[in-house]
Amino acid sequence: MNRLLITIITLIIFTSSFGQKINSFADSVRIKYKIPELAYAVVSSDSILEMQSLGFQRVNSKYRATINDRFRIGSCTKTITSYITELLVKQGKLKWDTKFFDLYPELKAQSNKAYYNLTLQDFLTFRAKLIQWSYDDDAPTKKKIKGNNQQQRYKFVAWILRQKPTTETKTVYWANPSYVAVGLMLEKATGKKYETLVEELGKELGIKFDFGQPNLKDINQPWGHDENLEPEKPALNFKLNWLSSAGNINISLPDYSKFIQLQLQGFLGNSKYFTKEEFEYFHFGLPEFSFGWKSIVDRTNNLKYSYHEGNPGTFLTKTFICKDIDKAFILFANIQSDEAEKGMNIVLKELKKQYGK
Repeated sequence: MNRLLITIITLIIFTSSFGQKINSFADSVRIKYKIPELAYAVVSSDSILEMQSLGFQRVNSKYRATINDRFRIGSCTKTITSYITELLVKQGKLKWDTKFFDLYPELKAQSNKAYYNLTLQDFLTFRAKLIQWSYDDDAPTKKKIKGNNQQQRYKFVAWILRQKPTTETKTVYWANPSYVAVGLMLEKATGKKYETLVEELGKELGIKFDFGQPNLKDINQPWGHDENLEPEKPALNFKLNWLSSAGNINISLPDYSKFIQLQLQGFLGNSKYFTKEEFEYFHFGLPEFSFGWKSIVDRTNNLKYSYHEGNPGTFLTKTFICKDIDKAFILFANIQSDEAEKGMNIVLKELKKQYGK
């Protein structure tokens, strides 16, 4: 069976199964705001209410979107890292007050004293005053961070901890290196690579997680695009490895929807891992940012959402969960631009209008 026929059959099945309340509207927004591929879903704790994938995997190409296309979700990776951490704490392999230097004492002497008492919870909830760092930062250079993937991440965090803390005074410090430190702590506590922990979670949940650009392993997966609509060619990026636990997972919309449904089930007390109260705390227990989740109140209807967004340079992800109506809204795009951001927000607003009750 050729690729085109498989794509057509898949689209027919998903369109008929999951509805298309705003299908035409969303596609018109996609075109207007120059989004090559737009995928979105509305889920409840036990149902997929709407799921669509529109457009093209690559700009100016014949490769049409499919429902199983994979997207790099950027910082939404943190929602998965947090979940793994919560499981390990529940299993007694770590504690929330475990200090980083209790696990890595050899790094303490060379690190800034301001970081000596930082704990797992500090890093996971962005309470550590680390410097911000992302893919476009020049330092440290690859020459200074050598070795296999794990060794590189270890040396990267060692470099971060030698830097002066941020001088800003606020509640939450949005710093990717915090989640890199979390990844190191998970690796030390389990003796396993972060990627292995993610793979094991996927097997248990029936979800296929992967890492890096989706087109690296399969050029027929979506290509990311920058603000100039330039497609990102398949390439290994060492900085993505450094940020593996902070922003490098790729996943399909159906599979990420499964993961988000776990959150909704938890709010209802239907999780086999955590209590309802634990889910409430993970999502809303701390101001601004809890355990992998930000929170906000929609002033148009006074509904409270936990949410996270990913913007790793050439993809965009938006995930909004409302426990009070047992609904979640997920949007993927294979471009990062201001225009695409506007378009996705328009689609999100319409989805909330249709399903937000």
